[in-house]
Amino acid sequence: MKSYKGHIVDVIRREVFDGELVVDNGRIVEVKRCELSDNGKEWPYLMPGFIDSHVHIESSMMATCEFARVAASHGTIGVVADPHEIANVLGVEGVDYMIESGKLMPFNYCFAAPSCVPACGGDIETSGAVLDAACVEELMARDDIGVLGEMMYYTGVINGDPEVWRKLCAAQANGKPIDGHAPGLVGDDRQRYALAGISTDHECATIEEGRACILAGMKVIIREGSAAKDYEKLNPLISESPNMVMLCTDDCHPDDLIRGHINLLVKRALDWGHNFWNIMMAACVNAQRHYRLDWGLLQEGDMANFIAVDSLNSHFRVLQTVIKGIEVYDCNTTFGSLLPSVHNDGIDGTYEYPNKFVASPLKPEDIHTELKVSDTVHIMCVTDGSLYTGHDVVKITGNPFEDSRYPWNEVQKIVVLNRYVPNSRPVMGLVRGFGLTNGAIAGSVAHDCHNIVAIGSSDEYLLKAINRVIEMKGGQVAIAKDDMVDLALPIAGLMSPLCGHEVAYRCLRLCEMARQAGCSMKAPFITMAFLCLPVIPELKITDKHLWDSLNMKIVEQ
Repeated sequence: MKSYKGHIVDVIRREVFDGELVVDNGRIVEVKRCELSDNGKEWPYLMPGFIDSHVHIESSMMATCEFARVAASHGTIGVVADPHEIANVLGVEGVDYMIESGKLMPFNYCFAAPSCVPACGGDIETSGAVLDAACVEELMARDDIGVLGEMMYYTGVINGDPEVWRKLCAAQANGKPIDGHAPGLVGDDRQRYALAGISTDHECATIEEGRACILAGMKVIIREGSAAKDYEKLNPLISESPNMVMLCTDDCHPDDLIRGHINLLVKRALDWGHNFWNIMMAACVNAQRHYRLDWGLLQEGDMANFIAVDSLNSHFRVLQTVIKGIEVYDCNTTFGSLLPSVHNDGIDGTYEYPNKFVASPLKPEDIHTELKVSDTVHIMCVTDGSLYTGHDVVKITGNPFEDSRYPWNEVQKIVVLNRYVPNSRPVMGLVRGFGLTNGAIAGSVAHDCHNIVAIGSSDEYLLKAINRVIEMKGGQVAIAKDDMVDLALPIAGLMSPLCGHEVAYRCLRLCEMARQAGCSMKAPFITMAFLCLPVIPELKITDKHLWDSLNMKIVEQ
């Protein structure tokens, strides 16, 4: 039995009082009101921990327990995790791996059954696995699955696709909520989407879209990730509809995660003048109620999941994180990694990580492209900080690499290679916005099927980067002139077994090398990864062809 004294933040009664929490066997057995001794000691504020309401842990490129260790240091006590990325590589085996590896550290997970594996599939892209309706029905019946993951195939929902509706019905039959993913969906289509039982959306990018979502009865999960940032436009909803808002990062890059997590959104909301209790609803309360989680809100009988902070203003510091009665983080103590032993440059050979990677190395002729005057080319136009891409159609009027509509130093070649089938032919396209002038970037993190994707200023750089990814059987590579840095991702080609801070450091080196090659983007690897996602407008590229995501059709070249 252990007790914690301080200023207790009661989010249910919306009051702060001096008191003591008595913890036994992982639960709060008593909440006492008592005076705190005035002996010069600055008592902490004890409050419920933060919850990330929608995250793909794989995007941190850290193993599940290492993600938890870093997130807990920022006051996060649990996440609603959709293992959609690893499921696209390994199927149910990947989902099971995430669940089992998550047990290596005290942390709270609500795992989702991925609903769209692959997001499109068929003739559009190649994934490493398929989770059909029968498979999803089995997952939804499991006790360790708490929600049906984001339903990206919203046209299938609206048009009554039988396979999609079997998945929706499986969630409803098991009494589990359904997460949404419907960017730009408005009007009657939004209403039909909501009436299918889908109760959240993290893809709202405008305040009008957010209000329409709430009007349809859906909760808005305000996202502030490494690539997609929606807080600035959606934050008024925290005050307008505090019971209908949650917070998430969705895809959080490791170098961002080590700086902060949901705590950064809470600080920002406080700084912007939102009511403290409304912020706590979004950061702590609503997720537990919506997903029916027994993670605790500092009430007697609740799980002992809470944090201690030094103040309730926008400059608060997390002093301690307690999860399931165990002190997993203390600002005055160093907690080491719980991962298997590794060498600095990768695994030590004693542990076999799950993966599926059989791509064959490429030769120069495999990515050679012939462009000539009068050819019509399609160019993906990328904006830093957005997952959306423009679609420019350009007729080449001169030397295609020098004096077409865009100079060649503004347009680079993008290559996508199937990593699940040996000797596959790569698909090439053109992209504007990365600014690479003397190098290339490549990786096996490419939403959602996670084939190999690369962007470079020359075929020589592209070939070197792609073949290094193949040699590592998954990872990320950046090249600038004669220099190259990389990060091996042996866990499904998505995650590293290294400690979180080492992963973050290597990612910073990758981004710095990309900058040396001419790219000024904050998160070039995440932005590149989303160029392969065929459900987000407007022009995307898969391992099979260029794809018009606005009209859901192949782009003929």
